[in-house]
Amino acid sequence: MPKPKPDDRSDNVEKIENNIGHTLQNMDEANDYLKAHSDEISAEEKEQIREKNDRREESIEGLRQEIKDEADYQNHQ
Repeated sequence: MPKPKPDDRSDNVEKIENNIGHTLQNMDEANDYLKAHSDEISAEEKEQIREKNDRREESIEGLRQEIKDEADYQNHQ
């Protein structure tokens, strides 16, 4: 039976930061879409986009907390 790989957390902060960047980019694109097409899309679709961006903001908050957790972990190694 193969040995399990050791927990390598050395690049977790970088990966989390990339996820935050992509999420922010998606939020910006969604807002740009709303601005450009607000008169062409339904109120329901607008609300769905806004709700999705709200969930993205919550996700970013969680990811930022993960970065803090990773920094604490790395500082105690």
